[in-house]
Amino acid sequence: MAVDIAAFRKGVYEVVASIPSGRVLSYGKIAWLLGYPRHARLVGRMLHNAGEAEKLPCHRVVNSAGRTAPDWAEQRQLLESEGITFRSNGCVDMKKWQWKLYE
Repeated sequence: MAVDIAAFRKGVYEVVASIPSGRVLSYGKIAWLLGYPRHARLVGRMLHNAGEAEKLPCHRVVNSAGRTAPDWAEQRQLLESEGITFRSNGCVDMKKWQWKLYE
């Protein structure tokens, strides 16, 4: 299935903009919500290329294991400032902090 990149980008931005403070979502969950469950990396690419003008809370997006972005040291600090705690392995506890859309 071909992906309409502009529509996908818009969808990613809308989902990320709606993640509430103190919650996280994974790249894969965002892709799944948009109907493209195998496009988690494309979600990451869209967020990597998002400009400052978008004012997206990209720090609330982690991988499925709860790992933060490798080259973004501030991400953990931003999440902790919202009350999110980390397990001893340095990952967000996804069972505790993942945003459940029905909350």
